[in-house]
Amino acid sequence: MKKLAYVALLISCHATANYIQADHPHVITPFFSTCITDSGTVTPPPVPSDVYNPNGYYDAALDQTGQTLKQALNGIISQGHIKLSYTNNSPDAMDVWKALMITDEDPYQSDHVILLYTGRSQLKTERSGQGSLGQDNWNREHLWPKSHGGFNNSSAYAYTDIHHLRPSDESINSERGSLEFNEGGVPTKESPEAGNKKDPQRGTFEPRDAVKGDIARSMFYMATRYEGKDPITPDLEINVGNHSPTSHLGDLCILLKWHKQDPVDDFEKQRHEKIYSIQNNRNPFIDNPFWVEEIFSSPECP
Repeated sequence: MKKLAYVALLISCHATANYIQADHPHVITPFFSTCITDSGTVTPPPVPSDVYNPNGYYDAALDQTGQTLKQALNGIISQGHIKLSYTNNSPDAMDVWKALMITDEDPYQSDHVILLYTGRSQLKTERSGQGSLGQDNWNREHLWPKSHGGFNNSSAYAYTDIHHLRPSDESINSERGSLEFNEGGVPTKESPEAGNKKDPQRGTFEPRDAVKGDIARSMFYMATRYEGKDPITPDLEINVGNHSPTSHLGDLCILLKWHKQDPVDDFEKQRHEKIYSIQNNRNPFIDNPFWVEEIFSSPECP
């Protein structure tokens, strides 16, 4: 494969981060990071001993644990959250379309966005309702499906929350639908070489490896941000297993696994800062990944 660039990650072990053009031109893997020990074993980056607390953002959560920590984080990330319009055609008004063109911009082609599931770099103008690519236009994927969240109204904060909205190829967005997250199944019809799989009988979807951790941390954010205190959006919960009722999504054990296997990388960090500049709230599990285990660990998950 042709290596296009290397991005250094500031972590305390030897790390690599690559932007790779795959053998098939339809797929790009934006970034990944690993720590290589002297023995050659691949391990996640080490857990920091101190909380990352930019400008005191997490002051109210310091020294909290478990569900008390979750409650504190809910208050922090709810306060000041700017509600975006889902669609606003005024060129001067921010909406989800414009936000995703900023947050998911291809760092090497500023007029392109990176599509989540395929990894394809695509012109920003080739989107639903405007583009010329039909089912290969990109649209807005809700990682937490609206039907599993009970927020089917665009006036709901969760409906337009860009922490869980990503650019996605129209056709693979349709293939995923409202399937929950798990592993296994058959390759998707769209870009099977990317590594996405679905199992309609089990009601599950497995994304490509390079974005599994990103998706998991988005789900942990959603389950922390939305605790039933917002109009229209119920209390969102991540459960063990699938076939979840409304406002629940699975599978917790798989999401915990993906969080560990695919640690926060440079692209995710940059995207996160862009979201903060637009929406004015942060994802605690990107800033402090060790909080995932503190809040969501379960004896049911190995």
